[in-house]
Amino acid sequence: MGHVLIAPDKFKGTLTASEVAAHVAAGLIAAGPVKTVSVPVADGGDGTVDAAIAAGYRRVELGVRGPTGKAVTAAFGLLDGTAVVEAAQACGLALLRHDGGQLAPLTAGSRGVGELILAAVRMGAKKVILGIGGTASTDGGAGLVTALGGRLRDARGNNLPGGGAALADLRTLDVTGLRDLSGVEFLLASDVDNPLLGPAGAAAVYAPQKGASAADVAVLEAGLARWADVAEAAAGKAARDLPGAGAAGGLGFAAQLFLGAQTRPGIALLLEMAAFEQHLDGADLVITGEGSLDEQTLHGKTPVGVAQAAAAHDPAVPVVAVAGLCSLSRAQLREAGIEAAYALTDVEPDVALCCASPGPLLERVAGRIAADWLTARP
Repeated sequence: MGHVLIAPDKFKGTLTASEVAAHVAAGLIAAGPVKTVSVPVADGGDGTVDAAIAAGYRRVELGVRGPTGKAVTAAFGLLDGTAVVEAAQACGLALLRHDGGQLAPLTAGSRGVGELILAAVRMGAKKVILGIGGTASTDGGAGLVTALGGRLRDARGNNLPGGGAALADLRTLDVTGLRDLSGVEFLLASDVDNPLLGPAGAAAVYAPQKGASAADVAVLEAGLARWADVAEAAAGKAARDLPGAGAAGGLGFAAQLFLGAQTRPGIALLLEMAAFEQHLDGADLVITGEGSLDEQTLHGKTPVGVAQAAAAHDPAVPVVAVAGLCSLSRAQLREAGIEAAYALTDVEPDVALCCASPGPLLERVAGRIAADWLTARP
């Protein structure tokens, strides 16, 4: 009987990480006697809270302001004084797509993220892991600062509206009412090392993915530059050029400047949270994966993080990956520590059908893995 550790990320838009793990386990079990342990994981973006819940964290739900100011129901994970907060729960692109499909690159804000953090602290969190992928906002974390008690005002003394475009009118930032969170440790779960401003910054690189036109990018860049000047003057230190300041539309900038947050690779933090290393003990094979195995996978995404952790274990455990699509060569996979990839398109070439019915196809793929790794090999 083989012992398989199943540690996938989500198949975005079709299956959660937990559902991926469940279908892989079902396919392996149908193929023959096997012991499976499922550890759904994430890398800091969408699905981070779900991964925390799967790791034993308690789910806490509350109403917060969404990216356009409308109330949304968001959740965070809480366990033994550690909270896992997912920015996308409060200001994610998915929230806008579910709300009529209209993106809001100029006006989307991050206030709800600050509201989640305050709720976690009120419930006793002394450590906050903040996953900051998949956001709709490019406001430099100004909304977060507002939620924590900061006041952003224009030349007439009026409070600024939310969103990145309004920041161009920022004149002053009053931090006298800012909540003192110095007793809380903040960790940013992110693999983004972009600065806040410039050609590699939040507006230039990520705003187009959030619906921004070239003209919008220029407006957002100007707003972020003004925000950086005023915020750094108020904080008495600089953060705009720190690696990760440009993450999540500049949310990383505000977290580093006002919360003293330290950036860690997202997948590394989430694997620690899930006690992944302990689960590797006794495993004969690890199955990881995500919706698309491509060039982005190689830059700190879940499958590579899982493979690195499995390779570092004593003894090392071989890793294979499942995916909807795989565009990586065998050499690229091997270099990333992944022995082989099994895609849904290997058993169903029609991508539309793969998206419509990924679960049963994933079970068939798992059967192939069982035949290759649990039956044919000692």
